[in-house]
Amino acid sequence: MPKGYIIGHITVKDPEAYKEYVERDTPILQGYGGRFIVRGGASEAPEGPMKDRHVVIEFPSFDDAKRAYHSPEYQEVVAIRHATADSDIILVEGV
Repeated sequence: MPKGYIIGHITVKDPEAYKEYVERDTPILQGYGGRFIVRGGASEAPEGPMKDRHVVIEFPSFDDAKRAYHSPEYQEVVAIRHATADSDIILVEGV
């Protein structure tokens, strides 16, 4: 079965307040089988614009990634991210 991924491209506007999002989202996503593959780090965009921070979370399946993202507990903390950062979030099925 193909794995699933949540991919985030983020520019944090309020680093201090964003810490609460990171502290709260991590155990939620891990509870759905999520494993952080990329979380920040150096990056470059040889083509096109990009945000400052990138996150890739791997899940056992695409359905697991969707369940995690759409879960009530994760959606509760999404409000923190919306208030503290600009972000693009993508759900992707892997190979």
